[in-house]
Amino acid sequence: MTKPTKAELLANPVEHVDVRAFDARPIIDAYGKTAFQARNLAHAGEIFNRMLADTDCAVILTLAGSLVSAGMKEAILTLVEHNMIDAIVATGANIVDQDFFEGLGFKHYIAPGSPEAPVVDDPTLQSLAIDRIYDTYIDEDQLRICDDKMAEIFDSMETGAHSSRAVVDAMGAYLAKNHPENRSIVLECHKRGVPIFVPAFSDCSAGFGVVLHQKKRAAEGKPFVAIDSGADFRELTEIKIANPDTGLFMLAGGVPKNFAQDIVVAAELLKEKGLIETTDEVAMHKYAVQFTVADSRDGALSGSTLREACSWGKVDVVHEQMVFGELTAMFPIVASDAYHRGLWKNRPARRFNDLFAGTATTA
Repeated sequence: MTKPTKAELLANPVEHVDVRAFDARPIIDAYGKTAFQARNLAHAGEIFNRMLADTDCAVILTLAGSLVSAGMKEAILTLVEHNMIDAIVATGANIVDQDFFEGLGFKHYIAPGSPEAPVVDDPTLQSLAIDRIYDTYIDEDQLRICDDKMAEIFDSMETGAHSSRAVVDAMGAYLAKNHPENRSIVLECHKRGVPIFVPAFSDCSAGFGVVLHQKKRAAEGKPFVAIDSGADFRELTEIKIANPDTGLFMLAGGVPKNFAQDIVVAAELLKEKGLIETTDEVAMHKYAVQFTVADSRDGALSGSTLREACSWGKVDVVHEQMVFGELTAMFPIVASDAYHRGLWKNRPARRFNDLFAGTATTA
């Protein structure tokens, strides 16, 4: 068998789903009269629309798994561009290795076969500098460019510790200056003042970039930039304090899920210690929806129920829904339904990035 070339394998780019191009309202309405996960999906759509209709509610989107590489970027961008999302908590893979990567002008590609039965073996891919993400490909040489761009962004920032939010905003500023024509969640959130938090920020190209930056600066005897995860937690908690009514729209689980839930407890601790001035009780997240393939059998957080989170004082149980299913098949339906119902049209633009002094820009 002839060994495929790199060009042959990177010939079919992933195309992102445009949820504006189809109207999922009839599907959601029909699913609401069925059972099992179809009815759960319809209920999740109803709760998301309640969040959007509640103009006092700030909506926090969480992203885990490989969503941008799987064609979900345009669906997420639709939520951002139409003011349906006020803050994002995500994995580094989605924000840096996938969205910022595409913001630089690169693409992900469709891999032949399936994740369980790939047509091309992985040692061959490794020899061609092609990385596989289940049934998609990414060019390792281009990913190294992404690593280098992250090092450049760290080089451009004021030395000292920064939250991931500040660094991601600097990434958005870089794209606005150098690649304003490209479609990117990072770029759009920068323009709209929507903060993006990446709690495990070093677990992606940002990690390689900060290692390159710190080692170079250390060799030159100069101070360097560091990532302050505590600042991430504090800043997201300050959003909860500034906007007490909040809802969670969670795509998969992982670190972003727990990070977003925990800000209720953090705000309570600040109140108990007299570090914030309020006589009001800290409200649990008023609404919550989670899409996940995990369940509670293995004890992992991704499958823990939203009702369990109520016992910790994190999520109210009045408007919550777990949807058990693979989210790339389900999320676009709910996003399309919400877009076409139009309840987002009366929401205020909160621009939570403006709460924080020193929002980053690049040189």
